[in-house]
Amino acid sequence: MYLASQAPSIDRDDLPWLQQLTDINPWYGFGAFVLTVLLTVIVFNLGFARKLPLLKTLIIYALLVMGSFGLWFMEFVFGAPTLAVLVISGLVLGAYRFRLHVHRKEKANESNT
Repeated sequence: MYLASQAPSIDRDDLPWLQQLTDINPWYGFGAFVLTVLLTVIVFNLGFARKLPLLKTLIIYALLVMGSFGLWFMEFVFGAPTLAVLVISGLVLGAYRFRLHVHRKEKANESNT
């Protein structure tokens, strides 16, 4: 029979950073999940989103939330840098969209003159 008192002791420093924070305050884990969902939605909208009907949009966002749970789980359990990757992806896609907007604006001004 296995007793909890026989469980190996795990030092907090051996845990990934998100588990360390969640050990201090469980709301940090939930906040990291919400941040993962928000960053996933931002990256999706910057890179891949088109105008879709309402039902399709709701389905896409529901799938993004489910996929975000997988990303959060990898961050929480394995310490994978998914939040950092999502931030960097958002910055790169945001810069691309900004440059595309400027290019289209210049092209429209050239065709008007």
